Amino acid sequence: MNDRTPLTARLDAGPVICAEGFLFELERRGYLTAGEFVPEVALEYPDALRALHVDFQRAGSDVVEAFTYNGHREKMRVIGKEDLLEPLNRAALQIARGVADAVPGNLMAGNISNSNIWDPADPRRQDEVRAMFAEMVGWAVEEGADMVIGETFYYAGEALAALEVARSSGLPVVLTIAPMAQNEMADGVGIVETCQRLEQAGADVVGMNCFRGSATMLPWLREIRAAVSCHVGALPIPYRTTEAEPTFFNLSDPGASVPSPHGRTFPTALDPLYANRYEIDAFAREAAGLGINYLGVCCGASPMLIRQVAEAVGRTTEASRFSEKMANHFMYGDNERLPEHIVALGEKA
Repeated sequence: MNDRTPLTARLDAGPVICAEGFLFELERRGYLTAGEFVPEVALEYPDALRALHVDFQRAGSDVVEAFTYNGHREKMRVIGKEDLLEPLNRAALQIARGVADAVPGNLMAGNISNSNIWDPADPRRQDEVRAMFAEMVGWAVEEGADMVIGETFYYAGEALAALEVARSSGLPVVLTIAPMAQNEMADGVGIVETCQRLEQAGADVVGMNCFRGSATMLPWLREIRAAVSCHVGALPIPYRTTEAEPTFFNLSDPGASVPSPHGRTFPTALDPLYANRYEIDAFAREAAGLGINYLGVCCGASPMLIRQVAEAVGRTTEASRFSEKMANHFMYGDNERLPEHIVALGEKA
């Protein structure tokens, strides 16, 4: 396979890793405002965005996804910066293209996402959303994208509209949905049925991303994998969602001595509910065992977790050089140079 082998051929040959979660990680690093979550970093701190792309790439991500999530016209209007829409999109795409080109075999993806204004009862709103998608997909094509990712759709209708616009590019399309706690799409369409409709409408990959952690995404992935013939994508959040609290929007933390001022753990008080790397490893192994080859982690992802996904499916990444070596830990290890009385402290620490 050459450097630009189409996505489906890559997936036929084995796992493809895609790092997502730029919003949370860049907010943690101090380059993005929680609540607004608009990717101005592409214009204001391009080196910070480039560095995160490289960190994810070193950890094993095969897809360099342009950080244009929430970089659509409506979000830019909300923060009063609509004039920066095209410069922001092009900057993000150019940064991603440059990072992808540095590693043979990497793919660069354009990105469109939930608009937060889709209205199933308002055709004018729907046309407005399609127009927003069309301009973003157009810029992605002009900046040399290898594929288009449409993600985090909680309306089936919006997901199908996004797919229609993305397919007009002629590029491979990944389309993943993010159902909320009611366990169906917000317009009443079933989760599995939505994925079936997306496959029938021509998506190369369908599946789920964001909102749900391993425990509440895997049951749906099993059903989706059994119901469609195309490739399936699985990109959970790294938080411990449960049947009672199936998304990170409704996760509670009764042990918090200081709760968040807005009354929810999402999005700024989720830290104590974080999944560990071994839980993400287990998720990736189980998903891959189901025949799911498009794998990643969404909001909350770090390069370390992307490396864990890659290693779970048998990959050795550039960052694997720094994977854990507890044999040399002063308290847990068995290296012959470790003094016995120091190792013994592990029983008391």
